[in-house]
Amino acid sequence: MTIPVVLASQSPSRARLLVQAGIRPTIRVSHVDEDAVLAQLATDRGMNVSELSVEERVLVLARAKAQSVADDYRATWRAMQQARGELTISKPLEQGQGSVAARMDLNEYVHNHLGLSGLVHGSVVIGCDSLFTLEGEIYGKPHTAEVARERLRSMRSHTGTLWTGHVVIDLSTGEMAQAISHAHVNFTNFSDEDIERYISTGEPLEVAGCFTLEGIGSAFIESIQGDPSGVMGLSVPTVRSLVEELGMSWTNLWNATQAPVFTHAKEVTPDIPDTNIMQPGDGWIDCACGHKHWGRNNAAGVLVAHRDDNGDISHIAMQHRASWSAEGGTWGIPGGALATGENIIEGALREAAEEANIHPDDIAVVGAYCEDHGPWSYTTVFAFEKPGRMVQPLATDDESEDVRWLPVEEMDSVPLLSYFKQDWANFEQRLHVIGREQRI
Repeated sequence: MTIPVVLASQSPSRARLLVQAGIRPTIRVSHVDEDAVLAQLATDRGMNVSELSVEERVLVLARAKAQSVADDYRATWRAMQQARGELTISKPLEQGQGSVAARMDLNEYVHNHLGLSGLVHGSVVIGCDSLFTLEGEIYGKPHTAEVARERLRSMRSHTGTLWTGHVVIDLSTGEMAQAISHAHVNFTNFSDEDIERYISTGEPLEVAGCFTLEGIGSAFIESIQGDPSGVMGLSVPTVRSLVEELGMSWTNLWNATQAPVFTHAKEVTPDIPDTNIMQPGDGWIDCACGHKHWGRNNAAGVLVAHRDDNGDISHIAMQHRASWSAEGGTWGIPGGALATGENIIEGALREAAEEANIHPDDIAVVGAYCEDHGPWSYTTVFAFEKPGRMVQPLATDDESEDVRWLPVEEMDSVPLLSYFKQDWANFEQRLHVIGREQRI
């Protein structure tokens, strides 16, 4: 297996750069409070934020993003190691719906399927942050048309510098390598009309420096001195050198050197947003049951139950699926395709965190049910909130219209995802049994 790569960024440009270099990363958004990170660094240095150099800023932010995602993976592994209860495996295509093919202790499953936590090298987490300077002034994202207009006027016929901090962490060892790249960008003498029409596209509002090399703004760039990929937010040569500094071969990260063999998502869900980034494990596969299923490496999700003061199951954390998704508009649990190398608990917990703000430190895994179709399977991981912890479900990506606690008595009154509707009665019964048996 290739060494998995995790990009701690939702930037499409950074993801595309890695894919073009032969690496399809798993995307994990860090949700770092950048202002707070810079304020803390300034306090530690005994200075004001305005006194921090651009090099200090991009490096500390890249490090904070990579470390945040690394911490999330370690929290997942803690929850995985603490998992208890039973994994039930059903093979309905062989033995009929509801039949049980095998049962095993979850601790035994984890012991035999360490997933990413068992790798000698990797996963590799990459964090980046970029800032633009012009005549000594630091430019971040303009956010508004007014700020963009002022900046673009000052940039024409001038040369600015795009700085990018890079941090690479080897999750297996915790070792970190870091570096800064920079490139000088020479701009043409574009007109006020050019500026207004460029702003109207929306492109310059949410990018560092108010321009893009790979987009509409490329026509206003005369030349570049330095690594062009660094100008797009991730210097591929710099990341390669950091990976090698950590003792890994760059080519061992390659997993996208050939065209995907699976059906592209848009062929089944044509309304999927263009901003969605294909990740390792994504794709539809044909199943012996006659349907297409999502997840080349199988799929999994987390069914988190809230218990009342008496310890009885009262609410379930549910996801109202986006209209463009398969069976859009229905309710199900947060989940999705397993990334390459993940075990079922890792993948389920990652999906729950990404889609529904369910942090693994807040829940205890108490059981699982796997429906195995042979070439594809879906595993529902059962979990309760830990004592003293509170899960606050929240829609955190575009795959959800809403994520919330639904009362158990209301589950039959909302449209449920077909597979979940089929299994809900059994899941509810099992949760009540587990709740009585496992007082945590």
